Amino acid sequence: MAPRNCALCHYARAILKRPKTGQQICKECFFYVFETEVHNTIIEASLFKPGDRVAIGASGGLKLPFKDSTVLAYVMKTLNERYNYELQLFLLSIDEGITGYRDDSLETVKRNQEQYDMPLKILSYDELYGWTMDAIVAQIGKKNNCTFCGVFRRQALDRGAAMLEVDHIVTGHNADDIAETVLMNIMRGDIARLGRCTAICTQGEDTIKRSKPFKYAYEKEIVMYAYFKKLDYFSTECIYSPEAYRGHARAFLKDLEAARPSAIIDIIHSGEAFEVKEEVKATQKAQQTCRRCGYMSSNDLCKACTLLEGLERGVASIAITDRGVKRLDAEDRPVENMRTIPYFHRASNTGNGNLATTEASHLNARDLPSDSEATDASMY
Repeated sequence: MAPRNCALCHYARAILKRPKTGQQICKECFFYVFETEVHNTIIEASLFKPGDRVAIGASGGLKLPFKDSTVLAYVMKTLNERYNYELQLFLLSIDEGITGYRDDSLETVKRNQEQYDMPLKILSYDELYGWTMDAIVAQIGKKNNCTFCGVFRRQALDRGAAMLEVDHIVTGHNADDIAETVLMNIMRGDIARLGRCTAICTQGEDTIKRSKPFKYAYEKEIVMYAYFKKLDYFSTECIYSPEAYRGHARAFLKDLEAARPSAIIDIIHSGEAFEVKEEVKATQKAQQTCRRCGYMSSNDLCKACTLLEGLERGVASIAITDRGVKRLDAEDRPVENMRTIPYFHRASNTGNGNLATTEASHLNARDLPSDSEATDASMY
């Protein structure tokens, strides 16, 4: 069979088939349509305004090999220059303290800093919480370690962003990730979160605005983009993630995609169509501030402080459940030299005046990940 010409330019030889559309196109047309689709997503959702300081979350996670963050940094820089967004871009990376995984990916982050000429901030769990993930796993094992990592990473990103005094955090979560989250909420029967887990932008009163420019980008196309652009990225999944709950949703989604490639986008659109009844919204807890660290919480103590106290007391496994938290509160035993999280001071200029989507305009503490959502890399 003779080689086909590109379905878009009709001139160059087609060298790839888009997983998202099935079109056979050339490399240059693929770059153009991929970047243009991301640009359209940004514009349609009014994610930024001129002058915004934007941190690119370059942390990876159990389901986010560093290629997603690398491609996001490259595409954000490209679009910022091409369409004159007038953004100030930063790289923000979290060091969880996972030997043989995070230390290698951080070297990639440092090279990206030089390649893309962006300031870089690295904040470690050890610096913030006094614990590394290696130490946490040594105490609790691999069964629930993702809960600790997800909760700790999310707060670490907000704190790192506050240090950079940015207005906005963007993460490399893609269409596959969001579709997986929809499926996870269905499997857990978490109806309250089904109506908002597809939001492209989220923001609470005391948290920095977050968005996902790759919301409609397929993971396979991100891989192809990184490969054909010859980007410098790290692509090994977390060594502690094999037992993560998200893996079941991912395996199911891959089977669906093999039978029907549009299944990923179809699931996202289904999630967008969900509406939560008012009586369900009425059961959601109001936002308050953690009395210990000052971070946003739906309880007296935020989840990060509760988990950290469990680690310090040597009973980390019981701090994961609501029943275990009540047991800790009932004991109220002082722990000598117990480490706590530094008090959170949000930068005064963050989150003001940004153009946000309707989905993000009325959020409370329940809009942050629950313990089970945080189990899966906290969606950053």
